[in-house]
Amino acid sequence: MALPSEQQLELETQLRLAVVACNERCLYFAAKWAAEMLNSLTPPSDLLDDGSDTDVDDDVNMRSKVQPSNNDRKETAREAKELSRFLMAKSYFDCREYDRCAAVFLPSPIPHSAPLHSTLPPQKGPQSTKTSPSKTNSLSKAPNTQLSASLKKMSQKSLFLSLYARYQAGEKRKNEDSEAILGPADGPATANKEIPGILVILEDYFAARGGLQDLTNSQGWLDYLYGVVLLKNKSETLAKQWLLRSVNLNPYNWSAWLELASLVGSPDDLQLISHHLPQNIMAFFFHIFCSQELYQQGPDVFDILNQMESIFPHSAFLKQHKALLHYHARDHDVAMEMFDSLIKEHPRRLDGLEVYSNLLYVLPNRPKLASLASLASSTDKFRPETNCILGNYYSLISEHEKAVLHFRRALALDRNYQAAWTLMGHEYIELKNTQAAIESYRRAVDTNRKDYRAWYGLGQGYEMLECYSYSLFYYQRAAALCPGDPKMWAAVAHAYSKCNKIANAIQAYKRALVVGSQMDAGSSFGSGNNDPLSQAVGGALDPQILYDIALLYERENNWEEASAYMELTLAQEEGADEGSEGLGVTQITSRARLWLARWSYSCGEWQRTMELANELCQDGVEVEEAKGLVKDVRSRLALADVTDDSITGPEA
Repeated sequence: MALPSEQQLELETQLRLAVVACNERCLYFAAKWAAEMLNSLTPPSDLLDDGSDTDVDDDVNMRSKVQPSNNDRKETAREAKELSRFLMAKSYFDCREYDRCAAVFLPSPIPHSAPLHSTLPPQKGPQSTKTSPSKTNSLSKAPNTQLSASLKKMSQKSLFLSLYARYQAGEKRKNEDSEAILGPADGPATANKEIPGILVILEDYFAARGGLQDLTNSQGWLDYLYGVVLLKNKSETLAKQWLLRSVNLNPYNWSAWLELASLVGSPDDLQLISHHLPQNIMAFFFHIFCSQELYQQGPDVFDILNQMESIFPHSAFLKQHKALLHYHARDHDVAMEMFDSLIKEHPRRLDGLEVYSNLLYVLPNRPKLASLASLASSTDKFRPETNCILGNYYSLISEHEKAVLHFRRALALDRNYQAAWTLMGHEYIELKNTQAAIESYRRAVDTNRKDYRAWYGLGQGYEMLECYSYSLFYYQRAAALCPGDPKMWAAVAHAYSKCNKIANAIQAYKRALVVGSQMDAGSSFGSGNNDPLSQAVGGALDPQILYDIALLYERENNWEEASAYMELTLAQEEGADEGSEGLGVTQITSRARLWLARWSYSCGEWQRTMELANELCQDGVEVEEAKGLVKDVRSRLALADVTDDSITGPEA
């Protein structure tokens, strides 16, 4: 679906404006994203060089207009008046001198919710020791009439840069105060101390301009910043409203879309929020990104992605997300091929390659993972992605201490790098350091609540501590986020069984069978003739899950169902059709054969017992017990023959 030339020129213009505007406000990631999307467009056919210099000159003139247009004359005048100071402030920001940047336009101290002892009079009585948030905010606002007056004269661009610099200064100090990864000061207890003051300023700023309802006096940038600090302050509902307002006012700020995506926790949330999004191409990118985050691989997602690829055929972002969708759908070969193609086209691009390293770890493909680690190290050793790739490599060769070291390095570079927290938790599980693993997984879900692997890891950690009710809760969260993975449901079932909830455990195991075999979820799982599992042979079902279900029925003394599921376990050895192959003899199927041999023995089915016991002797599993059964059955049969002879002898 190629765009008409006018629409493509408009899209190019908007992306160019976005690159310039994001760079001016030091939103470098959003600027990079917009620039990459701009250069991934296909030039319209009617704008290609046809030999006419006039057409080329007109095209160049049209495409060179990248200065943002501001329809508000007052804002334009303010920006022109502040230009020299703005350039100086941005230079400070680029040099990471955030406090100096903020001080260019906000020389007076920004109000904080706690202390301004020099400006606030001391208070007597018990109220001085504990103050409610509303009172605190009113106190912090009172002595800042001079600041409020200066804000009225400041352009939105300068105010955004100043407050964003103050926010980054707070993040920097928070990381410095946190010290060591997983140390005593690392975690939610250490907060960004600049956020309360920024909230006070933005609250007053927007309250004076009509709040959420007035869309005429805002460019969308301060709305985005307000949403970010509200999100940091755990005011998620209000943050969602301001971020929605931001993407409607300024749809080409990709950073605002990413913050909004962090608030989408389920497909239902995505469906609900889609009604409030702007009707332009950015909403499609948002849908693709959220679907990948929510592990949705439906045909509609791929349809949207294919349409976007027809407009942006050279987009590494879209190719990366297509590879991620195939990875989450467990199409590992397709995903690996797409990642290889992406690396070939963009050999110095590290974005998303930590997921590729996860894929190579799972396969496992040690040579490719080693090559990927070498490529990432030669590109940039000080990127979180590089250290995650190296950590996966060392984990694959069972050097778990080195793996932990690299995951810690990734987190030292970016404390909010969620993938490193999850992977480090895996390594601590391998090292049997349960407490460190639980804390790592907890930090992972604090950063991204949609990562089912971190929830599953928390379940594993508490299971190792024998806290089965806790592990059940976390396994359920993991299964809700990734209902298409049978491993999640098997974990839920195991936790139910540990909590002595046998009926729930059986249902969860059956759900794992349905998911793993893609059978009808509404089918009956009984042992009757209408049982769809009765024909499930040839490795169609997981024998371990079938065996576990049988053992649960045994715990309930439901011998008929237990024996039926043991028979199903045994049936996985054989091919479903002529010419097809089953799983063959495995440890699990041999255990099921031994159980059935004992069951047949207890029922007096001597011929069936002999048959199963002889098969066990051939399998080489539980040979001694199988020989014992054979010997016992033979003696019983011999005794029966003697008894029959003694009864029939005199008559003869």
